[in-house]
Formats: sequence, structure tokens, C-alpha cells
Amino acid sequence: MLVYLGITIGSKSLTRAFADKFRRCPPISDLIDYFTTNFTFILGYTWDHIKLVGSAIIIAILIGVPLGIYCSVNRYAASTILQIASIMMTIPSLALFGIMIPVLSLINEGIGTLPAVIALVLYSQLPIIRNTYTAISNVDPDIRDAANGIGLTTFQRLFKVELPNAMPLIMAGIRTATVLNIGVGAIATLIGAGGLGGIIYQGILRTNNTMILAGAISVAILALIADLFLRLIENLFTPKGVKK
Repeated sequence: MLVYLGITIGSKSLTRAFADKFRRCPPISDLIDYFTTNFTFILGYTWDHIKLVGSAIIIAILIGVPLGIYCSVNRYAASTILQIASIMMTIPSLALFGIMIPVLSLINEGIGTLPAVIALVLYSQLPIIRNTYTAISNVDPDIRDAANGIGLTTFQRLFKVELPNAMPLIMAGIRTATVLNIGVGAIATLIGAGGLGGIIYQGILRTNNTMILAGAISVAILALIADLFLRLIENLFTPKGVKK
């Protein structure tokens, strides 16, 4: 009984000490020193993160936008496809990465970039499909009638009329998916995919608050830059008449 109490008290003391260490916020000078000293190191992790998220988003767009367009012309399939995409979003990211390991181990790709990319593609589908479906469905019927009136085919109407008018909402879905994946991609370091999550994970292992905060700030800055970049692309491809 005394041994049990000693172990319990010792465990509580260790947990309290560990929590107290994490509770201390590092001074700004430590963060600045860390960024300046490890700039090349952080840049390498950032580039790995960009490659991981960028490849996943490109694949997700190639899958999600056509699916969203298909949903807009087939309302019966739309509910099923959106429900499946919604279910994917409810799976915890760490669990989804874990599911990929035994499945892809069959082709010797259980850990690394491939399972992370697949998981991020699945997470991206809901905002891209839903926004594409909503945007195409809500194009003004008068505009469609005008396009039909001048003899445009279905594909010509889609690419010359519907997609340009739907571009702001489609891009909003892509921006949402990108920012989401930048955050979730940080967890992919646990399965060997690299990226900025490596800084955070190393900080946790070393109980180094400066590293943890530096990694979190780097992820946030990358998300802001990505959102700004996609907003510029949106402005570039959106017709002047559609811009507010």
C-alpha cells in the first residue's frame, strides 16, 4: 500500500513538473534566436511541407472539382458523394494515418509520403466537392439560357460560362482545403512524411517550448502565405464581371 502511494505521489509530481515546464512561455528573444540560428533547417522543413501539401492539393483538385461538377448534374449521386466525403472528414487525422500504414504496407509504402498524401487528399474532398457543387448549381439560370441561346454546347457552356462564374466559390473551397491540410500535414511527421511537424515533434520530445512554438508559428505563417497566394490566383482567373 505504501509503495502504491509512493508511486502515485511520484507520478503526480512528475506530471506536475512536466506540465509546469510546458506552461512556461519562451521569451521573444529565444524565438528570434532560434529562427535566426536554424533558418536553413526550418526552410528545409518548410519546403518538405510545401511539397507534401502541394501534391495532395493538386490531386484533390483533379478529383474533387470533376466530382463536384458531376454532383451538379446528378442530384441523386450528390447526396451519396457528399456523405462519403463528410465521413472522411470525421475520421481523426492520426487514426487515418494509422489506417494507411497496414494497408499500404502490402506494397512496402506503409510509412512516408504516400500514406500522408492519400490521407490529405481524402481530407480535402469535402470542401472542394461541396463548394464546386454549390457554385455550379447556383449559377444564374438566365446566364445558362443565354449560353444555350447562342448555341453553346454543354461543355462550352461549362468552361466558358459556368466555371468562370463559379470560380470564387470553388477557390474558396480550395483555399479551405489547403489551409486545413497545412495544419493536418504537421501530424504526418509521425509516419515519416517530414514537414514542419518535425520541429514540433522534436520540441515535444525535448520538452523545448521554443521549438514547439517555432514550429507552430512556421505552420501558421505558411498557411497565411498559401491563402494569400490562392487568393491572388482567384483574382487572376475570375472574370471582372463576377468580381465584387
